[in-house]
Amino acid sequence: MTVATSATTLVGTGVPGQAPDGPIGTETAIAEPFGVVLDRHGHLCFCDLGNHRIRRVNRHTRRIETIVGTGRPGHSGDGGPALEADIREPYEIRFDPAGDLYFVDMPSHVVRRVAADGSRIDTIAGTGEAGFHGDGGPATQAAFRQPHSIEIGPDGALFVADIGNHRIRRIDPDTGVVETFAGTGEEAPAVDGGDIAHTPLHGPRTLAFDEHGDLYLTLREGNAVYRIDMTSRTLHHVAGTGRGGYRGDGGDAKAGDLAGPKGISVTRAAVYIADTESHTVRRIDRRSGIIATVLGDGTRHDGPDGDPLRCGLARPHGVFADGNGRVFVGDSDNHRVRVLQTP
Repeated sequence: MTVATSATTLVGTGVPGQAPDGPIGTETAIAEPFGVVLDRHGHLCFCDLGNHRIRRVNRHTRRIETIVGTGRPGHSGDGGPALEADIREPYEIRFDPAGDLYFVDMPSHVVRRVAADGSRIDTIAGTGEAGFHGDGGPATQAAFRQPHSIEIGPDGALFVADIGNHRIRRIDPDTGVVETFAGTGEEAPAVDGGDIAHTPLHGPRTLAFDEHGDLYLTLREGNAVYRIDMTSRTLHHVAGTGRGGYRGDGGDAKAGDLAGPKGISVTRAAVYIADTESHTVRRIDRRSGIIATVLGDGTRHDGPDGDPLRCGLARPHGVFADGNGRVFVGDSDNHRVRVLQTP
């Protein structure tokens, strides 16, 4: 098992605030960071949810930069520059190979896309009203209910965790047509080995593809992690008993309890989970199936930086592992983005 060596705060003061764009330092305040990801240039981008913005930490200049949003909560600006658009509580972000940014605006029940140069923002899925309809037609005319997260497939398709409808929906990259990809809409336990079209998904929250093109997902209300075999279109249990709790470290991840898992990131070696209600980040070894805590101590508090197993977290939501030993964490209720460095 890989052992983490250090945890440090990249940005954030521990209290909510709205730092202006500029050099990052000890007074650079943010508010409720959720999704975190590296862009194609290696800059850290994150959802500054409480400030209704998407921000970037430039790795060369060590400056924080706003890339989407005015800071006013709302849903406006389609067709214009991203910095002039109002957004509301962005939850998750992803980039496609061309550098275009996609994000989920959960309270507005939409998914939006920003051109790589920031010159244009558009709503690409959702009507702005909560509901469930529109499969088989344009995603812009379809209703979603509290979409939480997105992922871009190897074929360019956009997958949406439509949590309020207990489904994963797929938007075709060529036609823009949306379909239900997985889930029945039932609030019931998933079936290990089941056909994805006929087994329930109880609260699908976050999505991540592995190097083989299979899709991993967390079930927040289901307290579990599953893998979708994209060839057979079947669901396979990875972690969690379905009971909410914090136990099982050092053993089989399938026999361990998870506490409202949300963020997920997959590398060749491991699956990382933001186990939100246990205030930890947990790691599942993909070869052995063993689960372990790598950041946090299972209680809610703030830091200190240093020893990752003594560095308290408070309801982390976002996690992104870069495959080179760094794991970025949106430590939401501590209003920090932290970096976990592993050997």
